[in-house]
Amino acid sequence: METGVKQIKRKDATKEKSKLPKTASEEKESEPKGKSKYGPMPSFPYQRVFTRGILILGVLTVVYFGTKDGREVALAKQKEVVHHRAQDITCSDDYKAELETFSGCVPKRCGRLVSDKLVSGSEADALLSIAKRGMALGGSQGGATILDLHSGALSQGKNFINIYQLNSAKEVLKKTDFTFYKVVKTKIQNAVGHHFGVQPQSLYLTHPTFFSRLNAAPALTIHDEYWHPHIDKETYESFHYTSLLYLADYGRDFQGGRFVFIDGDNTNRTVEPRKGRVSMFTSGSENVHYVERVTSGTRYALTVSFTCDQKYAIDDPTLPPSPPKELKQ
Repeated sequence: METGVKQIKRKDATKEKSKLPKTASEEKESEPKGKSKYGPMPSFPYQRVFTRGILILGVLTVVYFGTKDGREVALAKQKEVVHHRAQDITCSDDYKAELETFSGCVPKRCGRLVSDKLVSGSEADALLSIAKRGMALGGSQGGATILDLHSGALSQGKNFINIYQLNSAKEVLKKTDFTFYKVVKTKIQNAVGHHFGVQPQSLYLTHPTFFSRLNAAPALTIHDEYWHPHIDKETYESFHYTSLLYLADYGRDFQGGRFVFIDGDNTNRTVEPRKGRVSMFTSGSENVHYVERVTSGTRYALTVSFTCDQKYAIDDPTLPPSPPKELKQ
């Protein structure tokens, strides 16, 4: 049959073809799929999970460094003189709701303001002198020293002492120091009221209001760790409006130590300290912030805080009277 002949010829052709030597490409194709030329690849438990973890970490690293540029905006640089620079932000609901219980203290706007024209150079010099003279009587072993003229608290080693209990305090602090302090506080109080649209008389000085000195020494206590992001209203219940007066220059007196607002648009807005510069802002969660770690030099500043709740009010500081001398018999 014609059909049978064709089948035999096809079988013979197949046999002949099988006797021919294979080409290199044919040998490669004939190897079992997935088999490595150099033997099986080494493996270990959870290899797939580990690989995925490395991949995710790599992606996050690329995203972070790929978006790092442009994520930071300077609100105020040290080299520029800022007359009045403001940024309005939507008030957080809980912050505004609390302030509505205090007549005359609800802000017309929330946000922040920077000004180099509020405090004079001589006033800044006078306050810096107070801070240096007072802190010379103590000082933290870590990177942050504070001096609170209201309570007398002064960092000493890993603890605090009361500066007014030191005999030398009467020689170091003078009545004129407290006069300068009150004048500057009143200027800032009026500026806060004017900018945020509240009555200055509704703002009360509150605790803590203090001088700070930051340097590059390693932190020894929780009080030395000033660089953590936070919200003032959550850290200090009494705070409603926060202000800072810088008493040293970024880039000259110290490195690091910039003030950084962390905003919801994935942008950090920075304030570079300048001697005499005042920065003020609402203390709610609309102003999450932190201070960069100081890497060299010394950074001085004065934190002046205000509350709308009179029960948290503190008086202006005064030099305690000297104890009466004992009469000789």
